[in-house]
Amino acid sequence: MFTVKNIRKEFIVDFWKDPFVALEDLSFELEKGKITGFLGANGAGKTTFLKILLRFIQPSSGEISYLDGVSTNDFFKNLGYMPERPYYYEYLTGREFLRYCGKLQNLKSDKIDKAIDFWTHELKVNFALDRNLKSYSKGMLQRIGFASALLHDPSLVVLDEPLSGLDPMGRKEFKDILLKVNQEFGCTVFFSSHIVSDVEEVSENVVVIDKGSLVYQGNINSLLDQSASKLVKIEVDRVSDELQKAEHQIIEKMTIGSRNYLYCYKENQEKLIKEMANSSINIISLNQESYSLEEVVYKLNG
Repeated sequence: MFTVKNIRKEFIVDFWKDPFVALEDLSFELEKGKITGFLGANGAGKTTFLKILLRFIQPSSGEISYLDGVSTNDFFKNLGYMPERPYYYEYLTGREFLRYCGKLQNLKSDKIDKAIDFWTHELKVNFALDRNLKSYSKGMLQRIGFASALLHDPSLVVLDEPLSGLDPMGRKEFKDILLKVNQEFGCTVFFSSHIVSDVEEVSENVVVIDKGSLVYQGNINSLLDQSASKLVKIEVDRVSDELQKAEHQIIEKMTIGSRNYLYCYKENQEKLIKEMANSSINIISLNQESYSLEEVVYKLNG
């Protein structure tokens, strides 16, 4: 969808001091048709980049180019956006607000009304369409904001911390809609978050930045595979002194309640299993130790 090339952004915060560098040589490519999570701690530079992407501000250097021969105007016509802290006209009802957003997209009235009915039903906020926005909860405002970004059937949706402030049920429903928008409507989704588990649940690709610089870009599973532990965890029915021959293959023994675990390196797995078979020790389960995406990102950030 777009390619980011060597983006740098400086802010002058004090005339007598060096500029603050929010983004430093940031480069990556957004793959079409995928859900891509944009990860980074608070203050990593995510929102600054999104403002540059949407041309709210200009980079100090570098550029963003659009793929597939799409012109800049067509790119923005087919883009839906929801900021982290959207402003709503509180005196409008939800329906009036969405109709206003549809008119800004030059949509015809009948298409606007159909889109409103469809997306507010999907986002479970249709019951409040005729209430003023000032009476909406944070979660309801998030839903109505997302609906406004989908009215014109965009090919790309950009969301800044869309799950912020939602309760657990709201978060699940919102993530389900992200998957539906991508899988059923073919929409590319690019959303920022500082909550790793949310990205892991719905994204195929991930872009990780730290202090304004790229840490990783690519497939989530590839990242997890690259960072996979070489340890194997084996649950056994008993731990016996008969395993003395295999002591050099066992890294650690652990008993938790009535359960017994052995840890070994993957390359020693077969030897250890043979030793246990000779000692009539039964294997209950065998798993390769794996890290969550949150643990991997933590390691990436040093």
